[in-house]
Amino acid sequence: MTNSSGASSWPEPFDHSFVHGEVVTDGRTLERLTVRAVVLRGDELLLVHSRVNGDLMFPGGGVEAGESHDAALARELLEECGAELLEVGALLGEVREYRLARELGFDAYCIRSLYYLCRIGEQLVAPQPQPYEIRLGFVPGWFALDEALQTNKTQLAGPCPQWTARETRVLAQLQRWHQQGRFEE
Repeated sequence: MTNSSGASSWPEPFDHSFVHGEVVTDGRTLERLTVRAVVLRGDELLLVHSRVNGDLMFPGGGVEAGESHDAALARELLEECGAELLEVGALLGEVREYRLARELGFDAYCIRSLYYLCRIGEQLVAPQPQPYEIRLGFVPGWFALDEALQTNKTQLAGPCPQWTARETRVLAQLQRWHQQGRFEE
């Protein structure tokens, strides 16, 4: 696993994959790289809650052409949470999600999400959400790890966005590390 931020890797980073539907994953794949911020404050995580879907997700999004991982994390934290990125720490792991490609000439579309431990400034300002984030009712907040995991598990029992499975898997991994005393602020 490589990253452009220069951040160190976590001692045993997670590496998960999801296949949504009937997808040929060993054919021509179009990949989108995203970065996600894992921000701790005591026993709480900074997450984005969707008032429309009811789920919780890590702040983050796509890395634009020529953009570093650090710059993408800084942009996404400011847009979604009104947070100033101070430091990018360890790369905790990655998740690859495969879907049927909509683009001609491709068999699969893969969203590759890299999760970085991040430190932010004390003050939060008003978020600057994108139009789709406004439609989904995105609101940032601090959530206890156990509460966040339970919220997403509850959402998985019904109709929910595909990303809820990804974020729930990462929350479960963080909870395991926390229970082992390996994941502290």
